[in-house]
Amino acid sequence: MKNTVYIYTRDLKRIFTNWAMIIIVLTLMILPSFYAWFNIKASWDPYGRTEGIAIAVTSEDEGSTIRGQHVNVGKDIIATLKKNKTLGWTFVSKEKADHGVKHGDYYASIVIPKDFSQKLGTVLQDRLEKPVIIYKVNEKINAVAPKITSKGASSLTQQIGEKFVKTANGAIFSVFNELGITLQQDLPTIQQVEQRIFELENRLPEIKKVINEANDTTQKAGAIVSKAQAALPEVERLTAYGAQMTQQLNTFLTKSDEVLKNAEPTISETLHRVQQRALGVQELKNQLMEKDIAPAELSAAAEQLKVQLTKQVADTGEILTLLTDLNEVSQGNVLSPVINQIKSVHTLLQQQLSDVNSMQQQTKNGDAPDPSVLEKFSSRTDQAVSKLNTLTNSYSSTIVPAVEQAIKEAKDKTASANSLLEEANKSMPDVSNVLSKTASGILLGQQELAKITKDFPRIEQNVHNIADKIREFQRKENIEDIINLLKNDVQKESDFFAEPVLLKEERLYPIPNYGSAMSPFYTTLCLWVGALLLVSILSVEVADEERFKSYEVYLGRLLTFLSIALVQAFIVTLGDLFLIKTYVVDKVPFIFLGLLCSFVFMTIVYTLVAIFGNAGKAMAIVLLVLQLSAAGGTFPIQVMPAFFQALNPFLPFTYAISMMREVVGGMLADIVRKDVTVLLCIWLGVLLVGIFLHKPLSKTSAKLTKKARESKLIH
Repeated sequence: MKNTVYIYTRDLKRIFTNWAMIIIVLTLMILPSFYAWFNIKASWDPYGRTEGIAIAVTSEDEGSTIRGQHVNVGKDIIATLKKNKTLGWTFVSKEKADHGVKHGDYYASIVIPKDFSQKLGTVLQDRLEKPVIIYKVNEKINAVAPKITSKGASSLTQQIGEKFVKTANGAIFSVFNELGITLQQDLPTIQQVEQRIFELENRLPEIKKVINEANDTTQKAGAIVSKAQAALPEVERLTAYGAQMTQQLNTFLTKSDEVLKNAEPTISETLHRVQQRALGVQELKNQLMEKDIAPAELSAAAEQLKVQLTKQVADTGEILTLLTDLNEVSQGNVLSPVINQIKSVHTLLQQQLSDVNSMQQQTKNGDAPDPSVLEKFSSRTDQAVSKLNTLTNSYSSTIVPAVEQAIKEAKDKTASANSLLEEANKSMPDVSNVLSKTASGILLGQQELAKITKDFPRIEQNVHNIADKIREFQRKENIEDIINLLKNDVQKESDFFAEPVLLKEERLYPIPNYGSAMSPFYTTLCLWVGALLLVSILSVEVADEERFKSYEVYLGRLLTFLSIALVQAFIVTLGDLFLIKTYVVDKVPFIFLGLLCSFVFMTIVYTLVAIFGNAGKAMAIVLLVLQLSAAGGTFPIQVMPAFFQALNPFLPFTYAISMMREVVGGMLADIVRKDVTVLLCIWLGVLLVGIFLHKPLSKTSAKLTKKARESKLIH
């Protein structure tokens, strides 16, 4: 051990007493850092400057006429892209676009064909044709640019689809809304038809009595029939109008069936959206409950809560309106339990919103929020989340059957109304006919009265049947409820079906830029490169090593290399943090783990060269190349070929990059402990190989090196 220390201290003395050696060593200490810093800075934010990636855009769309209105979707797309700065959209002719993509002036091109609007409009026809956008990309210019341009093209088609769905749904729901308004306007006429039928039913006994007593009381019967005939023109006018209303009601039934089918998914999507926002409110609530929260942060969190809660109150109100409308047209109020649950959630959300307003008022006055208000808000938030979880979990088993039953009953009601008016319309000619026959019978005498007496029971039964069905319909259903169901908010329904699902993104351990995310890889890589530089410039041999034992020479010179390597690591990690300002959550562990990486790497590279000479340098370079591909530093190891996946667990880079990523994004102690343990085991194994195999293996490699030097081609 004494000789080991002697070799190490002698090396240090020789360095510090030779100014040329000091310059060389300082250069070796600093030079690897540039490798890391330049690469990290160059890749700092490549996806934040995509506006320089040129994409040629051409629209040949000639437009189309849809429902009497001229549309040109291609022109609208061009206008939208001119406001979009995400990519370098360039608007040129098709010929120039093709030439530019081939020659590298543009990375890709997008061409909107002549029939784009025409095919898009076929959605309203029997024969559908999907429109096509032609996308061309030159993949030889750059490996990454095609992925960026493809994402831009995909986003463009998605935006077109969403806009079209929103517009189409808006048109459909507008028709439903107009139909509901029309039925509401004509409702008094429908009610008059019903009233006239009831009046006719009430007069049937009189008419029957007149027929039976016609032979004896012809004059009296004539007066009564004349009275009925005087009212007949009004009844016939209303009946004719009722026939027109029956046709409109048939149209209404067809349309309403489609609307009712959409009720259940509408409730489901809105309920899930409220649940997701409630979870967001719960996260913000946890932030508010922190004792050391700053006033500015509290105010910002309260404002976010206010926005989210306002949306939740609106969504639950929308669900309540829809469910209440459905419940009113159902026979047994099957949705009442569900409505009560949602009303409870709706009340809690309104109370939360009131609590947030109180907190905002207190913070505006410079006061800290009342703890009791915070406690009430916290309790109500948790209650709301719990109730929403219960609702969504029981949605399929409880809410869906109730909604489906209510929808079925609504359909049955509309079908009953349609059948009723149809029968009334069919029966009115018979009623008119019987009155006419009655009048004729009185004039013609007993001969005609016999015929009328024969037909009257059938007519009487038809009138009773119509009146009974009207009363049954009025007892069970209310046509005003169906009208209210159709008169929904067109804009809200169109927006909902255009974007029925909202994506809530939660970023764990967020890193603000790509360069910081790549710093673990480039920092680790530069430390290995630094070790290679050291063994390439400095000698691993001791001039008078015959004076010492083999392991003393190995350990003594190793200490010299390790000292320089640790300074390399210290410089690069400090430069990452303070020179190029890399984002690192755990800064102190970042420095110490960088020192550990350099310590292990230097031992590995030094041992290879100390034992195998120049062949060891080649081995260190081969190992570096394998680690670049198999350590998962750039691409996930899961996307690499099977050979590299199998090699991954045995490479030092795998564990070095892993633990450096932990301290950059936010350290998990168990992962760091595992990585450090594996690296220390690798270091210990390499050290034992160097101590015990340095002498026998170095003799063999020395003979090979001596023979190679005779060629005068290597040093």
